Amino acid sequence: MGLEVGIVGLPNVGKSTLFRALTKAQAEVANYPFCTIDPNVGIVPVADPRLERLVNLIEPEKVVPSTLRVVDIAGLVKGASKGEGLGNQFLSHIRQIDAIVHVVRCFDDPNVVHVAGKTDPLDDLEVIQTELILADLEQVERRLEKATRQAKGNKEIAETLPILQKIIVHLGAGKPASGMEWNEKEWSVIQTLNLITMKPALYVANVAEEGLTEDTDYAKLLKRQADEDGVEMIKICAQIEAELADMDLEEAKLFMDDLGIEQSGFVQLTHACNTLLRQIVFFTAGKQEVRAWNIPQGLYAPQAAGKIHTDFEKGFIRAEVFHYSDLDELQSETAVKEAGRWRLEGKDYIVQDGDIVHFRFNV
Repeated sequence: MGLEVGIVGLPNVGKSTLFRALTKAQAEVANYPFCTIDPNVGIVPVADPRLERLVNLIEPEKVVPSTLRVVDIAGLVKGASKGEGLGNQFLSHIRQIDAIVHVVRCFDDPNVVHVAGKTDPLDDLEVIQTELILADLEQVERRLEKATRQAKGNKEIAETLPILQKIIVHLGAGKPASGMEWNEKEWSVIQTLNLITMKPALYVANVAEEGLTEDTDYAKLLKRQADEDGVEMIKICAQIEAELADMDLEEAKLFMDDLGIEQSGFVQLTHACNTLLRQIVFFTAGKQEVRAWNIPQGLYAPQAAGKIHTDFEKGFIRAEVFHYSDLDELQSETAVKEAGRWRLEGKDYIVQDGDIVHFRFNV
């Protein structure tokens, strides 16, 4: 299974509209809470202008972009951690994802009901974060209760008790687990808990059309909070994204020009998620296929080869490497070789973002 990003937020903040725009899937969109009862999962191609340039230069028979799995998780409400709404079910879905995208309503619209009766981005964000913290707190308390029973005569389990108690104190103060300081031993325990508030997060301000080119007071409030939390914030108009999703590339470009925006929210979000998940992209490129591959930062060449096929990793001999920027500048692999920018790399080479790689292997 690939990496998953979960879209969360209160009901009627635009999550499902955004999800449908991203995936062009038919997530139900309705003006009432809990219209999305089961999580919708979509495979989102990651927009990358480098891939488009490679296609223009190489003219392959087939093009395969890198992808991201996106999960639309039904709207949470105050009390979700105690089962309000359909809270427990939805919170369990969040535990299964790799990163959280908080969609926060930053627009006024009398025709779209707000679950709290008014637009307040910081209050909305606090409700969601509080529920996630309370869900984590309940989980750690259960783990402590179980560990306490098992600790007698088991030194290893007994040593986890003060660590679990420390986490409970931190969460009980209304702080996410990501804000904790820990040593190596504490970290080994935290990793086993799969805490929601340890997951990397991104804030998405869902703004009205005019909010794309000019910051509203709502968006400014959320941006200040994002800076305080050390979290990136991007602005998206989910309704505009829904319209762009139904256009061809030329129509979409003209539409964005009219709006005065350079990048769609789709491009911004997929790039931000890649950064959030510490992913890079390398390419395999030839006349048969040009393909983008997502891998974690810091991966060695054999492990990167293994993302294509396990045989590539098992029988790795070497990697023939040059960079996208070299091909972009010189326009052909032959010219790249003649310029001395094509090179051979071994097992200790760490694949870089934008590398174009051909793996040699023998099994």
